[in-house]
Amino acid sequence: MKNEHYYTKGIVTAILRTDAVTDFTKEVLLQRMVQIEKPPTFFTIDEFNLLSLVCDLFLAQDSTKRICNPAIEIDRRLTKNDADGWRYDRMPADRIAYKKGLQGIEESAYTTYISPFAHLQKKQQAQLLQQLQTGNITGTVWQALPAKIFFEELLAEVVAIFYSHPLAQEEIGFTGMADAAGWHKIGLNEKDGIEADELTINENT
Repeated sequence: MKNEHYYTKGIVTAILRTDAVTDFTKEVLLQRMVQIEKPPTFFTIDEFNLLSLVCDLFLAQDSTKRICNPAIEIDRRLTKNDADGWRYDRMPADRIAYKKGLQGIEESAYTTYISPFAHLQKKQQAQLLQQLQTGNITGTVWQALPAKIFFEELLAEVVAIFYSHPLAQEEIGFTGMADAAGWHKIGLNEKDGIEADELTINENT
C-alpha cells in the first residue's frame, strides 16, 4: 500500500488563535477563511465561471468542496487594476490579458471539441490546458497572446492565492506565519515546537 503523508488537521487554525501570530497577520489570515462567493465586478459571469473552473482544475478541487476560489481574488485585483509592477514585454496589461486569455480558452474548446469548455469531459479540459501550457493550441487569440506565458502567469497567481489560505497551508504543515516570537531552532534538522509534525499512514511493512 502506498504511503500517505499529511499533517495534523486543525494545527494551523489553532495556531492562528494564539499569541504566536501577530495581530495583523492573524486578522488577514482569519479573513481569508471566510471567503464569500459574490458576483464578479471585473469579469462577466461567464468569464468568472470559466476562470473558476480553470482554477479548480489547476488545484484538483471540486467546486462544492473548495478550500478557496482564487478567481474571487483575481476579480478583486483586476477590479482595482492592481498589478505587481512588471510584465513580459510580449504581454498586454493584466486586465486585457485575462479577458483575452479566457476568450482564447473558450475559442480553443470550440475549435478542438466543438463545445464550450465547461461542457467538456475533465480529460478533455486537462488536455486543452496542457496544450495551452506548451503553446501548441489552436485559436486566433493565441496568434496575438502568447499561450505559454499566459498559462505561466495564470498558474503562478492561482497557486500563490491558494497557498496564502490557512487551510491550504495546513495541508502542507506550514506554520511560518507564527513568527511573533521569532524562530530559535534554525540549525540543520532542528524544529521549533510550533512547527507541525508530518504523520505517515499506510506504511508498508
